[in-house]
Amino acid sequence: MILTSMNHWYLGARPKTLPAAFAPVLVASSLAFFDDALDITLSVLAGLVALSLQIGVNYANDYSDGIKGTDDERVGPIRLVGSGLASAGSVKGAAILSFL
Repeated sequence: MILTSMNHWYLGARPKTLPAAFAPVLVASSLAFFDDALDITLSVLAGLVALSLQIGVNYANDYSDGIKGTDDERVGPIRLVGSGLASAGSVKGAAILSFL
Protein backbone atom coordinates (compact mmCIF):
# COMPACT_ATOMS: atom_id res chain seq x y z
CA MET A 1 0.00 0.00 0.00
CA ILE A 2 1.33 3.41 -0.98
CA LEU A 3 0.80 6.22 1.52
CA THR A 4 0.69 9.57 -0.20
CA SER A 5 0.99 12.77 1.81
CA MET A 6 -1.55 15.56 1.50
CA ASN A 7 1.20 17.73 0.03
CA HIS A 8 1.74 15.22 -2.78
CA TRP A 9 -2.01 15.16 -3.53
CA TYR A 10 -2.03 18.96 -3.54
CA LEU A 11 0.91 19.10 -5.94
CA GLY A 12 -0.67 16.33 -8.03
CA ALA A 13 -3.75 18.53 -8.45
CA ARG A 14 -1.43 20.95 -10.30
CA PRO A 15 -2.27 24.15 -8.41
CA LYS A 16 -0.76 26.38 -11.11
CA THR A 17 -3.57 25.30 -13.47
CA LEU A 18 -6.40 26.05 -11.05
CA PRO A 19 -6.79 29.77 -11.83
CA ALA A 20 -7.80 28.71 -15.35
CA ALA A 21 -10.88 27.10 -13.80
CA PHE A 22 -11.97 30.34 -12.16
CA ALA A 23 -11.42 32.67 -15.12
CA PRO A 24 -14.70 31.90 -16.95
CA VAL A 25 -16.66 32.04 -13.68
CA LEU A 26 -15.11 35.40 -12.84
CA VAL A 27 -15.92 36.80 -16.29
CA ALA A 28 -19.51 35.55 -16.19
CA SER A 29 -19.99 36.83 -12.64
CA SER A 30 -18.61 40.23 -13.65
CA LEU A 31 -21.02 40.41 -16.57
CA ALA A 32 -23.90 39.44 -14.30
CA PHE A 33 -22.84 42.10 -11.79
CA PHE A 34 -22.91 44.85 -14.42
CA ASP A 35 -26.30 43.57 -15.58
CA ASP A 36 -27.61 43.70 -11.97
CA ALA A 37 -28.17 39.93 -12.09
CA LEU A 38 -25.33 38.66 -9.90
CA ASP A 39 -26.23 35.81 -7.55
CA ILE A 40 -23.19 35.37 -5.31
CA THR A 41 -24.33 31.92 -4.18
CA LEU A 42 -24.49 30.68 -7.77
CA SER A 43 -21.13 32.27 -8.52
CA VAL A 44 -19.48 30.53 -5.57
CA LEU A 45 -21.08 27.20 -6.48
CA ALA A 46 -19.99 27.60 -10.11
CA GLY A 47 -16.46 28.31 -8.90
CA LEU A 48 -16.45 25.16 -6.76
CA VAL A 49 -17.71 23.06 -9.66
CA ALA A 50 -15.11 24.56 -12.00
CA LEU A 51 -12.35 23.91 -9.45
CA SER A 52 -13.48 20.31 -8.90
CA LEU A 53 -13.62 19.65 -12.64
CA GLN A 54 -10.13 21.09 -13.18
CA ILE A 55 -8.70 18.95 -10.38
CA GLY A 56 -10.51 15.89 -11.74
CA VAL A 57 -9.08 16.45 -15.21
CA ASN A 58 -5.59 16.89 -13.77
CA TYR A 59 -5.86 13.62 -11.80
CA ALA A 60 -7.37 11.80 -14.80
CA ASN A 61 -4.46 12.97 -16.95
CA ASP A 62 -1.99 11.86 -14.28
CA TYR A 63 -3.68 8.45 -14.18
CA SER A 64 -3.81 7.90 -17.94
CA ASP A 65 -0.24 9.08 -18.53
CA GLY A 66 0.94 7.00 -15.58
CA ILE A 67 -0.54 3.72 -16.79
CA LYS A 68 0.73 4.33 -20.33
CA GLY A 69 4.22 5.07 -19.03
CA THR A 70 4.26 8.55 -20.56
CA ASP A 71 5.43 10.14 -17.31
CA ASP A 72 8.19 7.63 -16.51
CA GLU A 73 10.92 10.10 -17.54
CA ARG A 74 9.01 13.25 -16.51
CA VAL A 75 10.79 16.54 -15.91
CA GLY A 76 8.76 19.24 -14.20
CA PRO A 77 5.86 19.10 -11.75
CA ILE A 78 5.33 15.78 -10.03
CA ARG A 79 3.00 13.16 -11.38
CA LEU A 80 1.61 10.87 -8.74
CA VAL A 81 1.44 7.63 -10.72
CA GLY A 82 4.53 8.13 -12.87
CA SER A 83 6.71 8.91 -9.87
CA GLY A 84 5.30 6.07 -7.79
CA LEU A 85 3.91 8.41 -5.12
CA ALA A 86 0.39 7.00 -5.50
CA SER A 87 -1.15 3.93 -7.06
CA ALA A 88 -2.98 4.24 -10.35
CA GLY A 89 -6.18 3.09 -8.66
CA SER A 90 -6.05 5.77 -5.98
CA VAL A 91 -5.42 8.54 -8.53
CA LYS A 92 -8.28 7.22 -10.68
CA GLY A 93 -10.49 7.23 -7.57
CA ALA A 94 -9.48 10.80 -6.77
CA ALA A 95 -10.37 11.86 -10.32
CA ILE A 96 -13.78 10.18 -10.10
CA LEU A 97 -14.42 11.75 -6.68
CA SER A 98 -13.53 15.17 -8.05
CA PHE A 99 -15.94 14.71 -10.95
CA LEU A 100 -18.74 13.69 -8.60
